[in-house]
Amino acid sequence: MDNRRRRRVWLGVAALLFVVAAVLMFAGQGDSLPKDDGPQVEFPRRMRGEERERAEKRRTWVMPMVADAGTAAQERPRPRDPLLAALPRGPGRTAVVIEANALRHSPIGELLLDCMMRDGGKQLDEIRKRSGVDPLQDLDRLVITDEGMMLSGNFGNAKFQEMMGNAVSADYGEGARVYEPGESTVTRPDGTTETRRRDTAVGVWNNQLFMVGKTPDEVKAAIDRVEGRGPDEPSVIPENSTYGEMYGVLSVEQIAKLLPPEQAELAQRLRDVAQNVELHVDASSDVALVAEVRGPDAAKVTDLGKSLGAALSLARMKAQAEGEKEIAQLLDFARVQPDGDTFKLEMAVPLEAIKERLAFCKQERQSAEATAK
Repeated sequence: MDNRRRRRVWLGVAALLFVVAAVLMFAGQGDSLPKDDGPQVEFPRRMRGEERERAEKRRTWVMPMVADAGTAAQERPRPRDPLLAALPRGPGRTAVVIEANALRHSPIGELLLDCMMRDGGKQLDEIRKRSGVDPLQDLDRLVITDEGMMLSGNFGNAKFQEMMGNAVSADYGEGARVYEPGESTVTRPDGTTETRRRDTAVGVWNNQLFMVGKTPDEVKAAIDRVEGRGPDEPSVIPENSTYGEMYGVLSVEQIAKLLPPEQAELAQRLRDVAQNVELHVDASSDVALVAEVRGPDAAKVTDLGKSLGAALSLARMKAQAEGEKEIAQLLDFARVQPDGDTFKLEMAVPLEAIKERLAFCKQERQSAEATAK
């Protein structure tokens, strides 16, 4: 799977519920909003105590102070979360964080692990041997951005040089190493040869961050941001927005690319309203999503929120009338909360519904493990 396709897959996971709901907006018209009369689900609307503690523990990196004999002693820089520091800066950018470790130890994570282990764990063992990294123990977070991918965790035993083959590596900055793509010779069916160059570069910072970019310059730019050489702008994801098992911002352009061509009107309407959609997904029990749309024109935001709310209400009634159980389950929890220049879309999928859909994974895993004995 190439890098572009891999990014689209992960972004598709992050945006799926939002896109489904937005498309349903065109199923009906009206001005009334759905009543909040469905089953109760805990939605991720703010940081909780354990998430604040998690954020505080991640403030481990203090940028080196630059000595200046002509000035008084400088105040020691505040510790930062290196991953947040490495993220892109500025509006209209995409960055989605998946709390891999937290997700792994959630009910949903157990179901996903069954799906990963359907072959009895052979593929996971191969990953461990080839990379020197155990995804179930060493990986903390996974991030998809419009520049590439980042992973945080413990990579002290990772076999970076072996994984990168003939890549050329060199130290960069204070504590990083960059692996630039090497060339390889491919033999064609007719016996002739062709020299090809890999289209990705990799950077490793302090054995804590693993960065993948399309070019070495993109990887170096991420390292520069961590070490304080980047632009003087806040990270695209502030620390007080790091709650849920998945969170971040999706650019409207990325969402528009996920929509089918027949939804061009919707894509343009989203572009007219906002640059980004802030996303939070809680998977600690039921899977609950909150997507916040914010724009400079409060009237346009309010109008879009009302249309979406009315359409969701009509779509829910239609699904119930036509016996569409799965769609009705999804829409039972859907609602829109307008608030001036923002509105929040909330949707959820019950844990029991997910267990039912993924039951085959556990059965296949048990079968594979029994065969291996």
